[in-house]
Amino acid sequence: QGQLTESGGGLVQGGGSVRLSCAASGYMFSSYNMGWFRQAPGKEREFVAAISWSGGTTYYADSVKGRFTISRDNAKNTMYLQMNNLKPEDTAVYYCAADSQNGSYYYYEEEYDYWGQGTQVTVSS
Repeated sequence: QGQLTESGGGLVQGGGSVRLSCAASGYMFSSYNMGWFRQAPGKEREFVAAISWSGGTTYYADSVKGRFTISRDNAKNTMYLQMNNLKPEDTAVYYCAADSQNGSYYYYEEEYDYWGQGTQVTVSS
């Protein structure tokens, strides 16, 4: 059974940067598309970014485009989310996810069948 573990969250000032990591174990991580989602208090979980199994294709929500960068290192079984120029509205629990079927609907959480436990990112104003 596959397992995903996020790390790197914390408290950061507005305009600052944070890098999240998602370590995968127990399955063929390098062959799965991956994604990041987030859930703010009182809101539904939303798509943030996705990356193809090879790392060659990336997708971003409009709200983070130009500020966040998704990447992966298949040799280390790890995916990353570099978040720059953070804003208070980026405050949320961030989740990484894996899609074993490599489907096309990368922005739908239903596409993903493995999820991490989440890591909190809090951006102060």
